Amino acid sequence: MSVTPGAIRFNTDSMKLEYFRIGTAGIGTLAAGEWVQLTTDSPDIQTGGTRGVIVCGRGETGIDYVNMSTTGNAISFGTATDDYEGFALASRTRGVFGGNFPHYTTNMKFITISSTGNDTTFGDMTVARRSMGSCANSTRGVLMGGLSNTSPSYAGSNVLDYITIASTGDAVNFGDLYSGAGNHTGGGWASSTRGIHLCGTTGTTPNTSSTNIIQYVTISTLGNSADFGDAQSTTSNRGSSSNSVRGIHGDGGSPVGALSYGTIATLGNAIDFGDLLYDAAYSTSAASSTRSIFAGGGTPNVDTINYVQIMSTGNAVDFGNLTGTRRLSMGISNGHGGLG
Repeated sequence: MSVTPGAIRFNTDSMKLEYFRIGTAGIGTLAAGEWVQLTTDSPDIQTGGTRGVIVCGRGETGIDYVNMSTTGNAISFGTATDDYEGFALASRTRGVFGGNFPHYTTNMKFITISSTGNDTTFGDMTVARRSMGSCANSTRGVLMGGLSNTSPSYAGSNVLDYITIASTGDAVNFGDLYSGAGNHTGGGWASSTRGIHLCGTTGTTPNTSSTNIIQYVTISTLGNSADFGDAQSTTSNRGSSSNSVRGIHGDGGSPVGALSYGTIATLGNAIDFGDLLYDAAYSTSAASSTRSIFAGGGTPNVDTINYVQIMSTGNAVDFGNLTGTRRLSMGISNGHGGLG
């Protein structure tokens, strides 16, 4: 169907008005474009700037938050019902997370980002797993891969699920990753149209069968992932986040705190960005339109938070500290790249 730029529709999934704008890629002879939510909302209206939320982690049920436009120590947000270690994604208003180790539950929970408090039941994933990648736009979240509890243990899952963030309910099958992998830190890159899964563990033994594969999906459709390019190393267990243009990946390698980046609208291999101030193994990441933060992780666990300016290159700068040391947490924000 040919749609004229500027056309308006009512999305019955999100219960929001949307308009059609020119995009970056067409289909066949159809004009390029995408449906975008009409809104007067913004992170500044909601929370005085983009709020980054660091959720749970192995053995940790606490939820912290920071204002990403400033620097300083994290503040307690609330408590989750379990020590989730799976995926986390967000719209402007709501964060959704789930996945667990060692229980491998299908439970998903949500929080309202502009408030503080404990989590609320959302629904269930199609398959029990942990350590997924994830991405979202303003309407839909995609749960990408993970590590399965089926034999052999630590096998990389190729399952793609999606949820409608504004509602509650069970996840629905989206398609398959062409290379199943557990991401370990719940991250990914996203624009309003494209979601990207980076690296992960594919084999049966932790950290010995890691991949440098980067793959992508079109968030508003259904289907299998396609190849995007390669990361700079096969080191897993690092965070990743993005604005709408560029994604930053903690890809380890040498030195152990190395960062790389990619341009979401194109295809290609990751490029060197700079270095974190610490060994960020098992860290997580969240982004605003200008910054990516990397929090926690380390060997042994640390409470460190670093940040970088996404559209530059260079080494990270100290941001502050979490309320406690933790690893394998999950990061979300109400101003990431998938929200435009």
